[in-house]
Amino acid sequence: MKKLLLVICFISIYVSVWSKDTLQVFSPSGKICVKVWMDEQLTYHISHDNKTIMKPSIIDMLLENNPSLSANNEIRSSIIKKIEEQIISPVPEKRKIIPDVYNLLSITFRQPYKVEFRVYDDGVAYRISTLFKDTIYIKNEVAVFSFPGQPSAYFPQMKKSSNADIFHTSFEEEYPLKRLDSLSEGTLGYSPILVVPEYGPKIGITESDLENYPGMFLEGTDASKLKGIFAGYPLEEQKSGGAYPQMIVTKRTPYIARTAGTRNFPWRVMLIAEEDKDLPGNDIVYRLAAPSRIGDASWVKPGKLTDEWITDINLFNVPFKAGLNTASYKYYIDFAKRFGFNRIMMDAGWSDNNDLFKINPDINMDTLVAYAKKNDIKLSMWTLSMTLDRQLDSALNQFNKWGVDFIMTDFIDRDDQKAVNFFHRVAKECAKNKIMIMYHGAFPPKGFNRTYPNAVAREGVLGSEYNMWSDRVTPGHDVTLPFTRMLAGGFDYEPGLLNNATEKGTRPVAGVVTSPGTRCHQLSMFIVYDSPMQIFSGNPSEGMREPEFMELLGSLPTTWDETIIPQAKVGEYIVTVRKKGNDWFIAGMCDWTPRDIDITFDFLDDENYEATICKDGINADRYAADYVIQKEMVKKNDVINIHLAPGGGFLIRLDKLS
Repeated sequence: MKKLLLVICFISIYVSVWSKDTLQVFSPSGKICVKVWMDEQLTYHISHDNKTIMKPSIIDMLLENNPSLSANNEIRSSIIKKIEEQIISPVPEKRKIIPDVYNLLSITFRQPYKVEFRVYDDGVAYRISTLFKDTIYIKNEVAVFSFPGQPSAYFPQMKKSSNADIFHTSFEEEYPLKRLDSLSEGTLGYSPILVVPEYGPKIGITESDLENYPGMFLEGTDASKLKGIFAGYPLEEQKSGGAYPQMIVTKRTPYIARTAGTRNFPWRVMLIAEEDKDLPGNDIVYRLAAPSRIGDASWVKPGKLTDEWITDINLFNVPFKAGLNTASYKYYIDFAKRFGFNRIMMDAGWSDNNDLFKINPDINMDTLVAYAKKNDIKLSMWTLSMTLDRQLDSALNQFNKWGVDFIMTDFIDRDDQKAVNFFHRVAKECAKNKIMIMYHGAFPPKGFNRTYPNAVAREGVLGSEYNMWSDRVTPGHDVTLPFTRMLAGGFDYEPGLLNNATEKGTRPVAGVVTSPGTRCHQLSMFIVYDSPMQIFSGNPSEGMREPEFMELLGSLPTTWDETIIPQAKVGEYIVTVRKKGNDWFIAGMCDWTPRDIDITFDFLDDENYEATICKDGINADRYAADYVIQKEMVKKNDVINIHLAPGGGFLIRLDKLS
């Protein structure tokens, strides 16, 4: 990733004194103020428009054979800098050019460590940096977020499995709104968590630049606090049973990380949003991450692909027996070529889960490789993470021989230090082989996609696959994700299911999966959700019967020059506007409450545009797959009213006329 430095102003700014050793720094607009001081421990306070939004909260780190970094310590020096930069993203999830403007407060202490604050107009972040010569063992990190009053939070609560500890999770939960004082002791959620205070802006709590260190969970400690919790380093592991084995931690060390004594630790991030619509477009987590380590990234070319997992390859109107076989995958290749997809995914079952070189006997890889190449379609392969790790070098070499430029690896389900290091190691090796990668059964990216632009997608979300066996996915959940999970980076939801259902008609049916909400609700996800690698999860045989719809879906980009969120309310509705080249794409969706939305084209230039509109049909409230596609001319400041059915959605493509 290329990073262009426009201006760096190293300015000596007056450091106001709140009390002894109190430092103060403002956001560029002056609306956000951070105050930091050393009491018994390092403490910070945040205000917005002169009102407290973060009460005094502690920052500290506990080392082995050392009570804490703060103990018997004092501030030695500090400096404030104004920073104005631009980041040029090679794989832009929200926008190609990312302004990075903030005021930095760097504090040096008598003990060998530093703390750095970055204060943006849309958030605050801090990180600890240690300056020890030798390796250090970190027993714990103290990260406290204390709010005024009695706040609530969209809290993805973790559930302990029967065969693993609480830290073993796929990061796939709902985001119910809960008062913090309702959380019992020991209740953990994973970040990001969106806090709703009694007054003032909403605050998203997460992290960025996670490397060689465990991820941060959050515990509700009392009526107004969240506290960081970290998994101990794995001491003993054992292989689980079943079709998709993974390593389960059976015993952990008393410390959370063993690491270099001189290093930067992850950023603790607080996104601050005065309005709900300010959240989905926020990219502060990306800005804070370490720059790209893969050099020239021009070979990273994401896009759209098919996948057969959710529909179980239940093809119909075909002259062959559908299933995990050569004929079925040739059909997927034909489908991808017809509707403008880049590649197909060969999901679990193409090989033995425990040996990537033991190919399913019903699949002729030589035939598929040749057929895909003939049709200019790429093959992509699913892998089990434990198997990929063991066979990494030889597997990547084989994928290169097949022309595979994108793989998925699955069932990691951890973010302790050892697991985090796996993500970095695999992404690095994939980059050497010019292979893109998607992680499933994984924690949110948290800036990882900036450091490794070839890591083009991530799961860590309660998505479409849950329609196979549960009713946990709802339109209300779908319109909560852009304000919660997406704060930490894009996600692979696997949209595009073509069997759509009303609230009364939704039910899990294996192999013939229905999705709650309308057809256009599913279509809108390709625009609303950040993901440079979008997986179409619908049944190709159903798609073949609706070529106009599939041609529209197939024409959609997956990376963007610009993103605008003009209207949004957490859990209720969202409208997203994206630009790619000369063309614009607008999409929106809602919960089970129908609504009318006015789309104002005030973002256009003075040229004329042809609008292709796909919206809920007149009977979508009764038959959720009902939709209509129409065309009309629009220009700057025109207004179009769109009616959204219960669980509805829409998509508008604007093509500039020459």
